[in-house]
Amino acid sequence: MSTDPIKRSSAASQAGHNFRYFDFVMAAFVTVLLLSNIIGAAKPTFIMISGEQWVYGAGILFFPLGYVIGDILTEVYGYARARRVIWAGFGALLFMALMSWVVVSLPPADGWDGQAAYESVFGQVPRIVAASIVAFWSGEFVNSYVMARMKLWTRGKMLWSRTIGSTIVGQGVDSLIFYPLAFWGVWETSAIFMVMASNWLLKVSWEAALTPVTYAVVGWLKRREGVDIYDESTDFTPFKTSI
Repeated sequence: MSTDPIKRSSAASQAGHNFRYFDFVMAAFVTVLLLSNIIGAAKPTFIMISGEQWVYGAGILFFPLGYVIGDILTEVYGYARARRVIWAGFGALLFMALMSWVVVSLPPADGWDGQAAYESVFGQVPRIVAASIVAFWSGEFVNSYVMARMKLWTRGKMLWSRTIGSTIVGQGVDSLIFYPLAFWGVWETSAIFMVMASNWLLKVSWEAALTPVTYAVVGWLKRREGVDIYDESTDFTPFKTSI
């Protein structure tokens, strides 16, 4: 496959450009987002450390991939296109929540004995669903903003510092919003902060461990797309979807 030369470009100059792989990256982001919230969030699991069980949500294994893909989107395609993807994911989460509520609420047919199991998986508490959606929206936008700004500050160098730095802040905002909104008054305050801190650390560590993969994907996409976008004159408001 031919590879175009990589040219430095501003986001504004690429507003009308049709990229080869943007749609695939967008689809991957939304897929990971939905599946990590549907499949991963429904099951707690554990690992053994020093003979003790450490329980965590299985979704933590895959949810951070959304931040990795978000970093790739911002680094390769710029903040404005990443913003469109975040809004697409936000809309998908809202529809998933609505569809889950409707389907769980429908009366089961006579002879079907799976309603209880269905409710345990898809009948999530509205408060937790709302907290998850708000935390996602806030954390992803902060992650993308920090990523784009750091690219300007570092002049496109030290990609690792941007991917890890943006995740530290973005996942921090996500965790600071989700756990208090979802569990304040339900869990002990100390438990909320302990789970919040441990999950934040695990997610950031997972992002750091995936740095070589991020480097490989970013390099491959930039070579195939032929541009290296900098958000030099970008409007960073999250409340728009135009590029």
